[in-house]
Amino acid sequence: MKPTLLALAFSALAILVPSAAGAASTTNESLDKEVKAALTQLYGREPGAKALGAQAKGILVFPTMRKAGLIVGGQHGEGALLKKGKIADYYTSNAISVGFEAGAQSFSYALFFMTDDALNKFEKSDGFELGAEANVVFVDAGAGAGAGTATTGAPVYGFVFGQKGLMAGISLQGTKITRKDAAAK
Repeated sequence: MKPTLLALAFSALAILVPSAAGAASTTNESLDKEVKAALTQLYGREPGAKALGAQAKGILVFPTMRKAGLIVGGQHGEGALLKKGKIADYYTSNAISVGFEAGAQSFSYALFFMTDDALNKFEKSDGFELGAEANVVFVDAGAGAGAGTATTGAPVYGFVFGQKGLMAGISLQGTKITRKDAAAK
């Protein structure tokens, strides 16, 4: 049943967001530029994100997530993990959903790994699922100004930004992040 839902979700994604097919073939060189531009955009809008970035052990950035749905929905994007400001590896982010939804949108998100333990767990995982394995504190837009000095001590902080499109809300619950095939490098 799950493969069928996934196929339906990505069919909806291809129909509603024509440029999604082009995103799947993004070269690492162009992805590097998109990742750095998205991080610069986030830092410009959320000073707290920049403060967290200065302390983070690693930052995972997905510059363009595309989501579409008509009862069954799907989202997909490619991103990269930065360590000490340099690209360390490439990842994909995918999710499917079923429910009352219709429309299409794009957005960006970034995860800030604040501890070596959290980063190591992520890098060693064979598919990292948000909401299941990851204890991520998502920072609301505008509330990020104080995030750099937050005392919650979360191992991972997340920011969603740059939303465009005709779908209400964004949920990353159940999103699976996997390392791109080593052959694609």
